[in-house]
Amino acid sequence: MEIKELGHIVLYVHNIERSAAFYGDVLGWKRLQAAEDGPLGSVPVALFSSGRTHHELLLIEVGEDAAELPRGRHVGLYHFGLKVGDSDDELRAAIRRCQEAGVNIVGASDHTVTHSLYITDPDGNEIELYIDVPGVSWDLEHVMAPTKALAL
Repeated sequence: MEIKELGHIVLYVHNIERSAAFYGDVLGWKRLQAAEDGPLGSVPVALFSSGRTHHELLLIEVGEDAAELPRGRHVGLYHFGLKVGDSDDELRAAIRRCQEAGVNIVGASDHTVTHSLYITDPDGNEIELYIDVPGVSWDLEHVMAPTKALAL
């Protein structure tokens, strides 16, 4: 077997409308399906796509009483990355949009090959918003370079 690409991400969320507003209105992902007409029957869902494929994100509501994500060191998802453009100007615009929307910003890093902003969604899932640094080779030396503070 050979994996060709990451197809999609599925997240359980407390409140479908709150999370759908975050991913759609704040991050600008195109919402494909409303919560009330979901493929899981009466379980509210929302599907999103950048247009690359049928869907890249599926949100499934599990209710406000569902357990929170564990804090601190734990096994499981650390974060997922979303490319927001090809320039620092586009990353600056993403930072402004997140600040204007009151999004929780948890970090910013210069990884040599990418410039990255780290945020959390309404349920605490960490997301990396990044751009690939133009002209930098994705060779082992650059990919494994020490992380630096992001200076835009």
